[in-house]
Amino acid sequence: MDKHYRIAIIGGGTAGISTAARLLKDLRSLAGDIAIIDPAEKHYYQPLWTLVGGGEAKKEETERSMEELIPEGADWIQSAVTSIEPEENYIQLSDGNKLEYDCLIVAAGIEVHWEGIKGLTESIGHSGVCSNYSYQYTDYTWDVIRNFKGGNALFTHPATPIKCGGAPQKIMYLAEDYFSRTGIRDKVEIIFGSANPTIFDVTKYRLALEKVLERKKIDARFKHNLIEVKGDLKEAIFEHIETKEQTSIHYDMLHVTPPMRAPAFLRNSILADEAGWVDVHPYTLQHRKYENIFSLGDCSNLPTSKTGAAIRRQYPIVTKNILSFMKGEALGAQYDGYSSCPLVTGYNTLILAEFNYDKQPKESFPFNQAKERRSMYVMKKDMLPIIYWNGMLKGTM
Repeated sequence: MDKHYRIAIIGGGTAGISTAARLLKDLRSLAGDIAIIDPAEKHYYQPLWTLVGGGEAKKEETERSMEELIPEGADWIQSAVTSIEPEENYIQLSDGNKLEYDCLIVAAGIEVHWEGIKGLTESIGHSGVCSNYSYQYTDYTWDVIRNFKGGNALFTHPATPIKCGGAPQKIMYLAEDYFSRTGIRDKVEIIFGSANPTIFDVTKYRLALEKVLERKKIDARFKHNLIEVKGDLKEAIFEHIETKEQTSIHYDMLHVTPPMRAPAFLRNSILADEAGWVDVHPYTLQHRKYENIFSLGDCSNLPTSKTGAAIRRQYPIVTKNILSFMKGEALGAQYDGYSSCPLVTGYNTLILAEFNYDKQPKESFPFNQAKERRSMYVMKKDMLPIIYWNGMLKGTM
């Protein structure tokens, strides 16, 4: 049966639930007139998957049922979106129904494209090929690390935007630390094959991380993009971003960060830019063509890192601006591109990178956050999950 809502939100992830919760707090009359569309049964706190892969957390701690997280006053439409028709203000659902809206918030997240690397789907989850970008496989990462006896430990970063851009290197630092603590470090060659030109975009943190690479004796090979995994031969094929030259690296352990992309219904819609991301104004988060549509989080083309910390600053902006739009007022809230990456550099050490659109540090604490600190590690491991479940998803932080 077709329904009409004042506000429809596509996506029940971090961005969608936080935004819905804040909207319902700020405008109580929206109760019963706001919908969250998402077919998933479960919701995951994915930032903790790095520590699951490093043996510091259990993956079950990262999982909650979607039903318990949907804010009171929002209707949960447990269906997938097949298309968006912004000219007619409706969404086509996979169950055949249409959902009409006055305003739309697109918070559909990002799609992990496992098939984007030849041979990866056949290799993942066994024979030393692991990835923290999947609830299914993240505990296998820990199995591989703790049972590793020596050889080439290879870690990768793809040539696409990804969620949590620091995660590919975080697990590498944890693995190196574990190998050192268990006395096998001199038997291991650690290689980082990254499609990026440097270890980090922001100069202050790049310089600090380059020292971490040097101290840990990690062989970082930049502008190298993983294109194929030959599981039977234990070979990883990389292509140089500029020269297109291909090289083969033997591995005994391989942690893969797969390429990622916007969900198909967005990539193929008129809401998307040429790269497939929802095309929004970077400061107001309003769609460039359709004024009653806003987007935030990983599916948007905001030129900043795709992190939960970025969403924490984006969702209050969307909330304020969509309420202003509904009142016919000018959009006054501005997002400055803030994002954050808690860069785990070992067990009990972390660099807290915080920065804006200009790639300038925008730090929260009165000390140098480029320095590795135990306090910041404790914050990530113990405090941020509590803030997430009890604050952010309730629209209060």
